[in-house]
Amino acid sequence: MTDAADPIVVLLVEDDPEDELMTREAFADHKITNVVHVVRTGEQALQFLYRQGPYREAPGPDLILLDLNLPRLDGREVLARIKADPELSAIPVVVLTSSAAEEDLLRSYRLHANAYITKPVDFDQFAGVIRTIDNFFLHVVRLPHRPPISDAP
Repeated sequence: MTDAADPIVVLLVEDDPEDELMTREAFADHKITNVVHVVRTGEQALQFLYRQGPYREAPGPDLILLDLNLPRLDGREVLARIKADPELSAIPVVVLTSSAAEEDLLRSYRLHANAYITKPVDFDQFAGVIRTIDNFFLHVVRLPHRPPISDAP
């Protein structure tokens, strides 16, 4: 388990500003002190993870909240690359998406997503989901130490 005094670093990969705001508000409303970094595209997510371009000083995330429907490089491809890379594959990835399609659910788990959650539209329900994710990853599971991540292959 993570020491409750140490906030976890969350990478939110989300292209919708409203969903980003709801996520931030859900963390804030429940006094969740995690450090949340946001990127809007799949390319930015990989740059963040490999500390490239504007993300050279980015911390290694403890948890990734990943939308599937991203511009250009979609979340499915990002998930595939994360889980195929031995330096990144241990980072838990929670797919947090508006898609309720069975094929997206199955493909995400086949790509080794740690969880698949369809975003509730209602803010209170959404906040409850964020609180549950936070509680699980902060108080229930034991996360690996953040390893230094080298440049992309």
